[in-house]
Amino acid sequence: MDLSLTETQQLLKAGVEEFIARESPRESIIELADTETGYSRDAWKTAAEIGWLGMAIPERYGGSGNTLTDVAVVFEALGHGPVPGPFFSSGVLSAHMLLTLGDEAQKTAYLPRIASGDAVFAVAITEPDWAWGTEGVQLRVHRHGNSYGLDGTKLFVYDAITADYLITAVRTGDNPTDIGFLIVDTTLPGVSIRRIDGFLTSECEVIFDNVEVPGDALLGGSASGLGGFEVALRRSTPVLCAYKVGGAQAVYDMSVEYSRERVQFGQPIGRFQHVQNHIVQLVNHLDSARWTTYEALWKIDAGKPDQDLSVHLAKAVTSEGFVQATNYAHEVHAGVGVMREYGLILFTQLSRSLYHALGDPKYHRRKLADLLVHYEPALASDRGNGVGPGLIAPRVTTPRPPPM
Repeated sequence: MDLSLTETQQLLKAGVEEFIARESPRESIIELADTETGYSRDAWKTAAEIGWLGMAIPERYGGSGNTLTDVAVVFEALGHGPVPGPFFSSGVLSAHMLLTLGDEAQKTAYLPRIASGDAVFAVAITEPDWAWGTEGVQLRVHRHGNSYGLDGTKLFVYDAITADYLITAVRTGDNPTDIGFLIVDTTLPGVSIRRIDGFLTSECEVIFDNVEVPGDALLGGSASGLGGFEVALRRSTPVLCAYKVGGAQAVYDMSVEYSRERVQFGQPIGRFQHVQNHIVQLVNHLDSARWTTYEALWKIDAGKPDQDLSVHLAKAVTSEGFVQATNYAHEVHAGVGVMREYGLILFTQLSRSLYHALGDPKYHRRKLADLLVHYEPALASDRGNGVGPGLIAPRVTTPRPPPM
């Protein structure tokens, strides 16, 4: 297993980082935080022209059909900015949901528009009785002749304020599996969106007040889309993890540079053991996040088994790791770290926000435990050596020969 980037991927990452440093310096990103949408339309247009928005989309739908690792390389560089905007919500998560759940007409209608940047999508799952996943979906859809009626609220919807369309999870029946997904045009009468007060990133509240959605808006025409939703999450989550890896790398770079430049008691603070300890702890969390993420990406691209195990592990580790990386960065910086114009708090806020995106660590650890229990019976038979696919071999005790 080789998790290192290829030469092409290294060049791609370097090119994205150079472009961001030139076109989206941190000073401009700080200024964007005070705008209504929180991101630059010019940067969005440029990203579409370069092809970043269509990397996860096959060529027949207007994208470039890159590997998932290629996509993650770009998003790691975006996270290093951190460049704000619905790049992940639209170009990755929504794109994968359309690919796995949509029918041919829906894919043909929407995927080229996502790739070109002409349409912005976001995904609305969670509700006031907050719980990640479809277990918390209570918003019911009602069939009104050739349309569907929506009346309810979605909360913590990332990038909804920028979206032209919302892929909205709805309950279509009483069974746990009766969950469908509607494409809702945000310009429809009765749809209102606002950024949630107190949140410094792009979480939004979406209210549907007697909204009538066309009958062909149900993804795939299916009242139960759980299987496709799980596939879309499996392929999208590691890309979000890569974005957080980029953020953790940025706070590491800032901390090392500051420890070399800040002089106290006649020497750079990086020479003090306690400061060195903070940076070492930061590196530990950064490396854990990076390698669990790229292992998950490698397994998906290579078609290896146990992809879900690696994805859940990566999400749990990167969510915790990004938060801890910013914590240790603040220990290194002390007072200057909380100055808004310095830029460290951009990553601090982002780490707290993305901690819960697509499920918090507790959720993914629980999923990971369930999968390990599920695979346990296979340990005794698989491959004839007691090792299930992708699992650690049990300890085998070999009797020692008697002493001579």
